[in-house]
Amino acid sequence: MAPKFGTSGLRGLVVDLTSALIAEHVQAFLTAFPNISELYLGRDLRPSSPRIAGDVAMAARKLGITVIDCGAVPTPALALTSLGNGGGAIMVTGSHIPADRNGLKFYTTGGEISKADEQAILEQLEARRPPSATPAGLRQDHQAGDRFCERYLTAFGSNALSGLCVGLYAHSSVGRDLLSRTLSGMGADIVELGRSDQFIPVDTEAVDAITREKLAAWAKQYKLNAIVSMDGDADRPLLTDETGTIIPGDILGQITSSVLGAKTVVTPVSSNSGAEAGQRFKRVLRTKIGSPYVIAAMAEAGGKVVGYEANGGYLLGFDALGPKGLLKPLWTRDSFLPLIVPLTLAQEKSLSEIAAAEPGGVTAATRLQDTPTDLSQRLVQTWIDTPKKLQTFLNAAGAPPVEGTDLTDGLRLYLEGAEVIHIRPSGNAPELRLYVEAANAARADRLLMHAADALRQAVAGLEAGQG
Repeated sequence: MAPKFGTSGLRGLVVDLTSALIAEHVQAFLTAFPNISELYLGRDLRPSSPRIAGDVAMAARKLGITVIDCGAVPTPALALTSLGNGGGAIMVTGSHIPADRNGLKFYTTGGEISKADEQAILEQLEARRPPSATPAGLRQDHQAGDRFCERYLTAFGSNALSGLCVGLYAHSSVGRDLLSRTLSGMGADIVELGRSDQFIPVDTEAVDAITREKLAAWAKQYKLNAIVSMDGDADRPLLTDETGTIIPGDILGQITSSVLGAKTVVTPVSSNSGAEAGQRFKRVLRTKIGSPYVIAAMAEAGGKVVGYEANGGYLLGFDALGPKGLLKPLWTRDSFLPLIVPLTLAQEKSLSEIAAAEPGGVTAATRLQDTPTDLSQRLVQTWIDTPKKLQTFLNAAGAPPVEGTDLTDGLRLYLEGAEVIHIRPSGNAPELRLYVEAANAARADRLLMHAADALRQAVAGLEAGQG
């Protein structure tokens, strides 16, 4: 599949992300946004990222744009630095997808690009901007991570997590060392777990069974209060309670928003119903899946607004007060804030109790990898157009009767008993996404398991020409 824009930036197979293709997209980006005079550059830890970052730097410098190389840093740390200095930014990352794929995330001087900005870039792909007479400069900035760490130490203080023993599933996340330094700086004792020199794609929204078993075993072995982790570029969090059970990202979003005093919450349709059920927020806005949609709705809403996704990524849209200082807005997905805030509450009560007290249902998700996007789209459209075929799937899944549908992003089915099944072709990779919501974790897991089996059967039938 040729590289294309998905829910968050350009993505594609590494073999297709050639130097020429990278140069074309960098040129299109800088042509679409001519006010960018300095470009901040970051990357994750997958093997292809240094080469692609070099291609980005070369392409920008040839156009007379000074490049500030921040090295291997979390995406939100790069965004914090570029926004603070009035520059644009490109993060080289494939986020949570496998190492044979990679991509670019673009930031203008105003922040993460919107869907309208994405279209502006695409419209400039055929443009041929003349090169500068001499290449612009290249300099290093090794403090982007330090600034990001200091953001939270200043707001929460050195005792915010004292007394907690926290496991850090480091794997290959670019934010692993920085998160360790941040949490230990707040007083937590850190036990590092599962560090890897090989890139491991961790999808915080659809964690596989083997990883879940590891987390539970680690929690028991080391008597941990929690385990923290992130995806590859550290903009999506993973948090478990003291038993090693993962707390869904939308629950982290609810907790964090409530503690920070948000008045308006923006979240995609795939998040659970807790934001509305709790009646803690004056306004809840639902969007399509992807941070650009969340950001657009946040900008329109204004005021004390925040955004979060079911993957846990959190966007702060107003000046919020931490226990010790101010947290300035950061309009891009962040994994540190939705980890830190729940952990501060764990000094008084276990995370399992805190999560259980949250209103709304429990979400769970999985994905059918290596499912071509056109096949996924065809399956969803078939079910929209042919209710009888949809009912065959629901019968195979053992699902309750349908009470309503939502076509905002894929096919979302509201079922009897306040349950949900949501099927959506991924915008980032050849995957078919499946989300469910139920009253408790046990029921959500059962519904997810049966629906996933039925979905695999449906995909196989469509491939065989029986759909």
